[in-house]
Amino acid sequence: MKRFTAWRRRPWAGYAVVLAALAAIGVIYAGFQPQPDRAEAANTAQAANDLQNGKQLFDKNCASCHGLNAEGSKDAKGKPLAPSLIGVGAASVDFQVSTGRMPAMNPGAQVPRKEPIPAFDTTISTDYHDPEQKARAEKQKAQAQKNLADLNAYIASLGGGPAVPSAEMVDPKKGDVALGGKLFRTNCAQCHNFVGSGGALTGGKYAPPLDKSDVTPVQIYEAMLTGPQAMPVFNDTTLTQKDKQAIIAYIVQTREEPNPGGNGLGRIGPVSEGLAGWLIGIGLLVLAAMWITAKKPKKLKKS
Repeated sequence: MKRFTAWRRRPWAGYAVVLAALAAIGVIYAGFQPQPDRAEAANTAQAANDLQNGKQLFDKNCASCHGLNAEGSKDAKGKPLAPSLIGVGAASVDFQVSTGRMPAMNPGAQVPRKEPIPAFDTTISTDYHDPEQKARAEKQKAQAQKNLADLNAYIASLGGGPAVPSAEMVDPKKGDVALGGKLFRTNCAQCHNFVGSGGALTGGKYAPPLDKSDVTPVQIYEAMLTGPQAMPVFNDTTLTQKDKQAIIAYIVQTREEPNPGGNGLGRIGPVSEGLAGWLIGIGLLVLAAMWITAKKPKKLKKS
């Protein structure tokens, strides 16, 4: 007891007690702290690998125009060559790359839709009878889908912007076709034609056709959400998610509708119909009139 009392009176005894108490608290806290989830740690590591892959894909296919840090680029006169991708979001990148518009090959009034480059070509056909060819195509398609998702994630990590819509958001079966028709004719038909056949704009630009099966519901939604090129932005305050889904339902149904009059003539309205009427209809009438008047009447016999 005397020894303990003498120890307690030493000047450093208080510090020792405090350190012992802190050590005990640390041991107790570590004992009750939940162990880190291995699956969560694995997901975090996988996400980091995905971002790294997205960065490598960006450096290889996009950085030459958009800059090493996606800050955009300008020519010697200060005129923008490629816009900054900071804040554009994953939906914008997914639309531009999945439609083959990016990487752009030739500058012009408007970047046309084309086949995506192999690294991002998610439209690869897997309809092969040969098992080896089928397996190879499926592997390439899966890798292209992963590459596109990784690139989207990398651009999204730079900050802001709309995300890629989910399958439920773009499901045409859940959209109101009648409402979609009204909204499409009000907001879209001026450029895309009332059935989505597309049309010419000023300055060499044009509204691309929407009546092709390769224009997916996801791409239509992304175009409304991001406003690529000459198209205005229809954000959720202008057209709600329900409105966008209705427009997609209208476009998809219009593609499947037959032409009740026979040949649709491009389904671009009175222009093609009027031209056909003049060249074919009136042309045939003119030829018929010329044929009738060309007949010489028989001379009357003299009495």
